[in-house]
Amino acid sequence: MSILNKCYTFANDRTRHRFSSFWNVAYQGGTFFSTCLLHYTMEYTKQLLSIQQQIDILKQRGLCIDYDAEATLNIISYFRLAGYWRLLETDKRQHTFKSGAKFSHIISFYHFDEELRKLVFSAIQRIEIAVRSRLIRIFSEYHGIFWFMDSSLAECDTMFQRNLNNLQEGLDRSTDEYILEHFRKYDTPSMPPVWKTLEVASLGTLSKLYSNMNDSAAKKSVSRSFCIPKFEYMRSWLRCITVVRNICAHHARLWNATIVVTPSLPQRMPLSWISNRTISPHKLYPHLCCIAYWLQSITPTNTFSFDLKSLFTKYPVVDPIIMGFPRNWQNESLWQ
Repeated sequence: MSILNKCYTFANDRTRHRFSSFWNVAYQGGTFFSTCLLHYTMEYTKQLLSIQQQIDILKQRGLCIDYDAEATLNIISYFRLAGYWRLLETDKRQHTFKSGAKFSHIISFYHFDEELRKLVFSAIQRIEIAVRSRLIRIFSEYHGIFWFMDSSLAECDTMFQRNLNNLQEGLDRSTDEYILEHFRKYDTPSMPPVWKTLEVASLGTLSKLYSNMNDSAAKKSVSRSFCIPKFEYMRSWLRCITVVRNICAHHARLWNATIVVTPSLPQRMPLSWISNRTISPHKLYPHLCCIAYWLQSITPTNTFSFDLKSLFTKYPVVDPIIMGFPRNWQNESLWQ
């Protein structure tokens, strides 16, 4: 097989155009097959628009401005809001809006997402604190209070070293008195015991520490303490809520996000769970199911399910289907 790569660049006083052509020619059974892919790029020439110009563009595209758009665009950027009005577009190329689309709808999407992030972030915080506590106690019962420094307990040496580096960086950055006092008094081992060191660990590091532990019995003890029957499920869920937590922490769109990592969805679980598992794995709904389930074992009286349903009631313009929710999801025992 031969691959020819030709690139032509043309320039004038305003734009540059680059054309890349790729010819793949293969000989198969006496016949030649060829394909040509054309890649086209050009210089970005768009300029900053005033708020009034932005409003005018939205009007021209068919959006009804029934809200104080000028005040809104002064505190929320046009580009940030664009992620919330995509669903209201009827033509994705020309960015024209569907009949009846209103600026107030976009603002409702935005505020719904804002409140959803707060709700989810708070729930994940509770899970993170509980996971940290269980890792400290249960893994230490199996392997002592410096288990995180023992390379013989690691499935992957590379991940072990990365975890250790992350913990060391957290300790170096910390200004907490309990860390400073420890180093004033002790120099061996090089890190404080697990109950101090893991307090500076991020959720991502906790997830990797759990995943990289090579003692399946210890991992299973932790997962079962949360009524999660297999450690593989908890490993999957930890990885997923870390991604969701970071979306929330960085104020990114959550409600209609496409989430690359997907959680394991067991058929049966000890506590209230879902029966309909034919759902889109890359949408938010399956991740919310894992969060809601996890909270049952931590705080059985939590109001996460109630608060989520109340949020949909507050913003009726938001369609749960967009977030991957199946029809009649409220009837699942998990959400009762």
